[in-house]
Amino acid sequence: MTSSKPVIAMLHGWGMNARVFDTLVERLSDDYDVRALNLPGHGGRAVLKLNTLQSWVDDLLNQLPAHSTLLGWSIGGQIAMRAAIDHPNMVARLIVMSSTPRFVASDDWAHGMALSDLQTFGADLVSDSQSTLLRFLSLQTRGVAGQKALLQQLRAVFLDAPLIDAEALKQGLALLCTTDLRAELPRLMQPTLVIHGGLDTLTPAAAGIWLADNIPNARHIELARAAHAPHLSHGDEVAAEIGRFIHA
Repeated sequence: MTSSKPVIAMLHGWGMNARVFDTLVERLSDDYDVRALNLPGHGGRAVLKLNTLQSWVDDLLNQLPAHSTLLGWSIGGQIAMRAAIDHPNMVARLIVMSSTPRFVASDDWAHGMALSDLQTFGADLVSDSQSTLLRFLSLQTRGVAGQKALLQQLRAVFLDAPLIDAEALKQGLALLCTTDLRAELPRLMQPTLVIHGGLDTLTPAAAGIWLADNIPNARHIELARAAHAPHLSHGDEVAAEIGRFIHA
């Protein structure tokens, strides 16, 4: 049976799975038809034969009802932005959380990570993927109040799910290293809510400000004491902002 509630589809970040949205789904499910989706090769899903940003967008579109609100967290935000640009009939509203147009810093982009750091993650994945991903989770909570409890929550989501396909991990990391949406974002015309944590070390707060300044119809919310996972550390505030945005 088709739900009469507005649909919110959610895309998680690299190395995680849809369970990371459990508490946010619980907060929103009375008013919305919330669908937390697993990326290819994550959460028990099979890996795609071809893993590119476009193929992950195409995979998303096969699961997305027309005129949905699409929320993307971290690399999920990049997939969501690409989908909104290319398929405006499918994405009515966009929520970009702790994301960036470009993860890697460069001479003309100061709001990213050093490429060498991401390449080190790639090398470590080959030798010990689980320990490397658990270390990556610790970066997502650095500096936030209640870091230990939040990190335990993220680790539980990661460890309780089926192992992530190694090829999906490698290809997802390649997307982190190569994707650059800066030139495309003026074409993103849907109402957009940019949610960012002021303490985020993976996608610095300045990246969220840049997104809001360069997406034509964007609104920016910065949670000063949140890091890379504001939906876990500040779930009530994030849910409230989503509700205000959808009903604006």
